[in-house]
Amino acid sequence: MTPTTDTQPAGSAELGIVGSRVFAAPRELVFEAFRNPEHLIHWWGPKGFSNTFHEFELRPGGAWRLTMHGPDGADYEMEKYFTEVIPPERIVLDHLQPMHNFRMTMTFEDSAGSTTLTWRMQFEPAAENEKLRSIISGAIEENFDRLEAYLGGLSSNNRNV
Repeated sequence: MTPTTDTQPAGSAELGIVGSRVFAAPRELVFEAFRNPEHLIHWWGPKGFSNTFHEFELRPGGAWRLTMHGPDGADYEMEKYFTEVIPPERIVLDHLQPMHNFRMTMTFEDSAGSTTLTWRMQFEPAAENEKLRSIISGAIEENFDRLEAYLGGLSSNNRNV
């Protein structure tokens, strides 16, 4: 599918960082790939990263604690809290870390049997959006690449989700 990442003009920090892609899979399957940690653990994160999930409660107020293992051997402890979950349409979470905080909104839109998945990340303070835009935009695309490959594997193996 064709990836698109929002390329907002300078000064648009308040709009956040946006990435969107159309996946050749039904919305329920794309949502399930995030909702179910047994699937999510296989594709979450940029290229070369793996994960250890310590807690995953997909509900408003629920926590998601994980360790992302970088390709260089570094470990990154992550703590997120879900603020809104509307299956299979939307997930909103707050990512709280000493180095940076952001709110992430994921929308899953049905597109005639395919799914348009959009991620909007709003960093605090807003100036962080401009500072991190090129790094985060690339990481979103790598994450979408991993999800697309994983969904393809689910379809070709006829796995029930």
